[in-house]
Amino acid sequence: MQKITRLFIAALFGSIIFVTRLFVPPPIDKMLIVVDAVLLALSALFIKKIGATYAGAVGGALTGLWRPSLLPFSLIYALLYGFMVDAFLFLFKVNATTEGVSRNRLMAAMAVNTLLIGFLTYYASTVFPQLILWSPAMDMLVAFMGPVTGAVAGYAASYLWNTYLKNITV
Repeated sequence: MQKITRLFIAALFGSIIFVTRLFVPPPIDKMLIVVDAVLLALSALFIKKIGATYAGAVGGALTGLWRPSLLPFSLIYALLYGFMVDAFLFLFKVNATTEGVSRNRLMAAMAVNTLLIGFLTYYASTVFPQLILWSPAMDMLVAFMGPVTGAVAGYAASYLWNTYLKNITV
């Protein structure tokens, strides 16, 4: 029963990530990365080892099916983002317990993670295939907004976990 519950959580969070992409047009949907980050962090807290990777895979696959021309990018970026969330929560020793989760560690892990995934995806879109024109202003925007959105997502995820979700066992 626990495996089904874990898969349900990953599918639910991945589907919510997809829905944020569904109703918002492509340039603006990148600003909703904070929603993705909160859901991936919560998925990693619920499903210990690779929960964010599962949720990212579901969200990336659904987004790729909705926009088939971007399927490889959607799937790779979402998988990488989920994997990096799991890795950084492990590296920063963020442990979800019934007492709660360390807000500062989760905020730091998500800030560094979102900065790195922002640079990786921006760099991979501008330098290699040149899908987007390179701009120093965009570089600075990614450098500033990456950690800010990650820290906000880490705070929101820790607040939700510590206030409402810490007593739910999966």
